[in-house]
Amino acid sequence: RVKYYDYEGNEKDVFETLSKSNINYIRVRVWNNPFDSNNNGYGGGNNTIETALAIGKRATKYNMKLLVDFHYSDFWADPSSQKAPKAWVDLTLEQKAKALYEYTKESLSLLKDNNIEVGIVQMGNETNGMLCGENDFKNMATLWQNAYKAIKEVYEKALTAIHFANPEREGLYEYYASLLEKHNVNYDIFGSSYYPYWHGTINNLTTVLNKIGKKYNKKVMIMETSYLYTNEDSDFFANTVSKNSAYVTFKYPISIQGQADFLVDLIDAINKVESAIGICYWEGTWISVGKSSYEENKILWEKYGSGWASSYSAEYDQDNAGKYYGGCGVDNQALFDKNGKPLESLKVFSLIKNGNIVKK
Repeated sequence: RVKYYDYEGNEKDVFETLSKSNINYIRVRVWNNPFDSNNNGYGGGNNTIETALAIGKRATKYNMKLLVDFHYSDFWADPSSQKAPKAWVDLTLEQKAKALYEYTKESLSLLKDNNIEVGIVQMGNETNGMLCGENDFKNMATLWQNAYKAIKEVYEKALTAIHFANPEREGLYEYYASLLEKHNVNYDIFGSSYYPYWHGTINNLTTVLNKIGKKYNKKVMIMETSYLYTNEDSDFFANTVSKNSAYVTFKYPISIQGQADFLVDLIDAINKVESAIGICYWEGTWISVGKSSYEENKILWEKYGSGWASSYSAEYDQDNAGKYYGGCGVDNQALFDKNGKPLESLKVFSLIKNGNIVKK
């Protein structure tokens, strides 16, 4: 099992360490049914709403709220893949909207019945032009409207977020925001991914989000971000980004200090956006299990579940996860080292909030 430690080297619940580092939200992905016909998990934590409940209890214990990220899919949803859950594939739009409403309401009711404080709910993940198998924006709007209704009926004060990627593409976010307005979609937060390797400059990000926030009177937020602190591959499954990555320019050193500098700059930039409410780091605690070889780790991934995907995911997503299944590609971007000790860069959140006292 994975073990996490505090700064003094004592084994601790990672949620306690995060809370003491001034992390106030835990973003948890939720999949409808990430299991094959033989009940083998697809991987990635097999994150059902029951998993979110377990995570929510630990977050609540340490005074952190949940950001619930409904993918409305049985596995990873992103701009390249927005597959409907298996149970919804053959539904009409009207039936799918009803199923989505009921699923959202039942899922959040489970959290509320267990006194989990939910502050933000994402209605899909990186929904660039597609959501839950629908690629007509009018149909997507119908799904979002039903999600919004369900969320507010359970957590009236929770903020709702719609999440996109690619802020570097000129005019893209304005286009999405205009379509949301045109189709009368209710939401509170216009959320964006921002990875500095692919998504343009921080200055451009600030400009784009400022424009959206002001023109459409919406809060804005970075739903995902990260930066690598090392080139080391700690689980024998290739890293998504490393010094050898093609077409990538690194604007910060590949080091713990570089990771910290990036976070400081990003938070400073977002702080300049009048309607911005914060950032989420993804995925700060994603470290590897197994140290000896790829062969050893593959057995562990298949038996206990991997950070990315198991071979069983091929039943659902044969062109992506099922084809490239294996370990974790972002272990070198975590905020903990491969042995579970927090990096100094995790202290950025406390330092920004509370300042730094230097003894003379």
